[in-house]
Amino acid sequence: MMTVHRRFTAAAIAFVVAVPLLLAAREQAAARHFPPAGDWPKRDPAELGLDPAKLGEAIKAALATENTNTRDLSVDIPNTFRNEAPYNNLIGPTQERAGANLLVIYKGYAVASVGDTARADMTFSVTKTFLSTVVGEAFERGLIKDLNDKAAAYMPAGVDLFTSPHNAKITWDHLLRQTSNWSGTICGKPDWADRPPNTQKDPKEWEKRPMVEPGTEFEYNDARVNALALATLYLFKEPLPAVLKREIMDPIGASSTWHWEPYENAYVTIDGKRMPSIPGGGHHGGGMFISGWDMARFGYLFLNNGRWGDRQLVTEKWIQMARTPGVNRGYGFMNWYFNANRPNRVSFNGNGPNMIYIDWEHDLVIVTRWLGGGNAFVNAVVAAKVQ
Repeated sequence: MMTVHRRFTAAAIAFVVAVPLLLAAREQAAARHFPPAGDWPKRDPAELGLDPAKLGEAIKAALATENTNTRDLSVDIPNTFRNEAPYNNLIGPTQERAGANLLVIYKGYAVASVGDTARADMTFSVTKTFLSTVVGEAFERGLIKDLNDKAAAYMPAGVDLFTSPHNAKITWDHLLRQTSNWSGTICGKPDWADRPPNTQKDPKEWEKRPMVEPGTEFEYNDARVNALALATLYLFKEPLPAVLKREIMDPIGASSTWHWEPYENAYVTIDGKRMPSIPGGGHHGGGMFISGWDMARFGYLFLNNGRWGDRQLVTEKWIQMARTPGVNRGYGFMNWYFNANRPNRVSFNGNGPNMIYIDWEHDLVIVTRWLGGGNAFVNAVVAAKVQ
């Protein structure tokens, strides 16, 4: 009982802290401008109260952390992820990536743009946040009645994603928080082969591991994320990239260059139509290819509490839930990362590293790509504010 009480108290505190910030964001959104499609107005940092010298030093230090791996992602991906052979082969597209690049959006204006920020590159696990946002749309439409419902109850006859005794216990909330412990094979990739523990044992031992109850253990696993994507596709009966484009990306003025790529074997037939199920990451290729500018627009949408202009594209309720921690106290819905001591900041993170950082307190969105030390750069930008 004491553990349950502590978790409830932490969640309650996080909610109490978050509500004023969300209300402030709503007022802020009503008063600010939103960049038109194809253009983001720029301002000199000094005009908005940033020290240009300090900002320049922060950028220089960030660029020194550039990823030194090969830019050929078809080579880099198998070397980066601990996926077990023979399941480490690529089954989705890749491309040669850009070099380090970054954007700083402060008080609604672009105050720094460095590198090839217009190139639509892979974003790896940042893709998961686009996926969870589409799941939020399903929730708001009533396609999911309650996130604590078992996902199995929503699947059509003949779909065996959640038919085993273990998987039948999995809820939408478990899937969103990466606590489902879903067991199975999807697109030819068994869940146990996705970054198994780094031990000297035969990898097959991991396949036979004892299963833990859904909702009790956090484990980052792309096969389970892809199970969520497929389950959500059965709800919409429409490719998820099309839903994202219509409901989010077009309204926020995103470019036409982003694309969400499926695996070559990730196609299902629903109501007589063949359509792709998209992955939530890039462990095997595929996933979201997107520019830094479009990532910034996505982050700016959440900085403004789900509102773009006069349209509420993502509800405040969904954002509050996404920012509520689960078993992993620094993780909400995929891929919302936060620090309990700083509830006014979140980031959407992926390999590369790729990052969208959102800071309600400082009215700030930062995008960094192929750069390490994201937190150090964020702190340096905040420190550049003129007191």
